[in-house]
Amino acid sequence: MSDENSVQKLTIMMADMGAKLQVLLDKHDELAHNISQIKEAVYHPDEGLYARLSKLDARLDSLESWKANNTRVIWIVGATCLGLIINSAWGSLF
Repeated sequence: MSDENSVQKLTIMMADMGAKLQVLLDKHDELAHNISQIKEAVYHPDEGLYARLSKLDARLDSLESWKANNTRVIWIVGATCLGLIINSAWGSLF
């Protein structure tokens, strides 16, 4: 009777282990699918993460160059206005 109980317990444990192994295999397949989707999203040449970052870098470079040019123009206009104000004040004093 003891041998039958131990055989039944072993059979139940093996069935439980088989079910847990099947769950593990299913989760592994799901993980592999998710990783392939992440790789596709990151490395796709036209729509991936690197392509979008490259486009953003190009936009940032153009914005930085626009800002540098705009700052230069503002300094020129400001210096010219200051020069005209000083010239008008100097002319009205003498």
